Amino acid sequence: MSRFSITDLPLAGLKKVERQLLGDERGFLSRIFCGAELAKCGWHGPIAQINHTYTAKKGTVRGLHFQHAPFSEIKLVSCLKGQIWDVVVDLRADSPTFLHWHGETLSNDNQSALLIPEGFAHGFQTLCDDVELLYCHSAPYEPKAEAGINILESRLAINWPLPISECSARDQAFPRLDAEYSGVAL
Repeated sequence: MSRFSITDLPLAGLKKVERQLLGDERGFLSRIFCGAELAKCGWHGPIAQINHTYTAKKGTVRGLHFQHAPFSEIKLVSCLKGQIWDVVVDLRADSPTFLHWHGETLSNDNQSALLIPEGFAHGFQTLCDDVELLYCHSAPYEPKAEAGINILESRLAINWPLPISECSARDQAFPRLDAEYSGVAL
């Protein structure tokens, strides 16, 4: 029996993963990850790293982050507490949706996650205070491979749902794309 309902999203390889809760009067069980089921929709290899984030303030934006090859990664992003607007940007040079973005609301209520392929930048905005996320990564974090795109990049024209209340100095310093930007190699 599958514990996930998986939906293709407009950017090739991007999937919405809805978890099926098993519950009774005591509470519920929710499967966050199943390698066999997620392999059918693009996850390969083991989980190399799991990260838990907490963001205190509504309107905060984190991102848009990615890692260059050979350290590029697949991410499974789940919201455990609160609600976010999760955004991914296709950076794959040969993709028909190169520099297109897609946003989805993830929350503890909707039990949804995004399965984000290699070659995508990822970021999110908190839609309430006190938000917690869980990330499963197919590759460990490598500081030398870290990169990002400025959240206000005009070529992307991301429509953040709320005024941006906070963004780290590091994320604000990510570059804007120049006219010659050709994407990432995988």
